[in-house]
Amino acid sequence: MKLSQAELSELTLVTRQTINAIENEKYDPSLELAFKLARVLNTTVDELFIYGKEGK
Repeated sequence: MKLSQAELSELTLVTRQTINAIENEKYDPSLELAFKLARVLNTTVDELFIYGKEGK
């Protein structure tokens, strides 16, 4: 979606550092945040977190 970390953090009400940590697999988001991220990114939690870890 071509969102910056800062833009995504604003849309999900977390810090940019949180988004960065999630992207770098250093932080697992709460279920609430996972659903917010999926909604903002127009995808599912499975696609966003589970499917990607299996190597697509």
